[in-house]
Amino acid sequence: MSALAPPPASRTLGASGIAISPLAWGMWRLAENGRGAGDAARLVHAALDAGITLLDTADIYGFDGTRGFGDAEALLGEVLASQPGLRGRMVLATKGGIRPPLPYDQSPGYLRSAIEASLRRLRTDTIDLYQIHRPDILAHPQEVARVLDDAVASGKVRALGVSNFSPSQIEALGHFLGHELAATQPEISPLRIDCFANGELDQALRLGLTPLAWSPLGGGRLLAPADGREQAVADVLDRVAGEHGVSRSVAAYGWLMVHPAGIVPIVGSQDAGRIAEAAQALGMRWTRQDWYAVLAAARGAPLP
Repeated sequence: MSALAPPPASRTLGASGIAISPLAWGMWRLAENGRGAGDAARLVHAALDAGITLLDTADIYGFDGTRGFGDAEALLGEVLASQPGLRGRMVLATKGGIRPPLPYDQSPGYLRSAIEASLRRLRTDTIDLYQIHRPDILAHPQEVARVLDDAVASGKVRALGVSNFSPSQIEALGHFLGHELAATQPEISPLRIDCFANGELDQALRLGLTPLAWSPLGGGRLLAPADGREQAVADVLDRVAGEHGVSRSVAAYGWLMVHPAGIVPIVGSQDAGRIAEAAQALGMRWTRQDWYAVLAAARGAPLP
């Protein structure tokens, strides 16, 4: 059986014209364990040196329930301040709209202040991709859209995205936006396959949104399967990985990347070696038979 086309070496972030790598690196745990700017810089270099140019963070990253809000952004900002040349090598993405201790807040006043605070912590004049982290049900999408449009018009933000939005929530926000959304960030992995049938990826294809997949290893469960279904998925990935001489995690990234929507897995590891290893997924050549074998294992039932 002929192999599917490999992922391109570069993708465009939606219709923004911004070129990104087919993999991203996420900084959810960047500020853990007292990591300093020197260690953080080594991780940034590991990603960039591996060809991963899209770096994704959020203002809530680092928050432990009582303190740490903004810590991941601030730590990255230290790195960028100490090595200014790094900023031009990356596409910098962050998220906002979650307000501790409240769950979600996208009221105009707060959202404007959140964007300004992210810019200060990151020590940059422009955020390449600003994403609403989770939808605020109490915020009218027209008001959210006005703040986002203003941020783009002022040059503070280059492209807009959403995270954890349903297709209908994306449609509602998009209706009021003057600037098109460029990206959506749902949870996608060989263990979280809802997106293939619930319209999320179909909408991304129709609107030209780039799907950024958070937790592409199923929150680590792919590496330590806890039940029969998870083990079955791991077994199929191991077989394909063995044929390509890569690890199970690399195979999981590669499985996502061949989807026609152009899924960009967000590598969540804070280990330089594992970040660099992820780039091996670009060399994989999947067949339809192997791709669907993973899907069937994830479904826990034969394909109809």
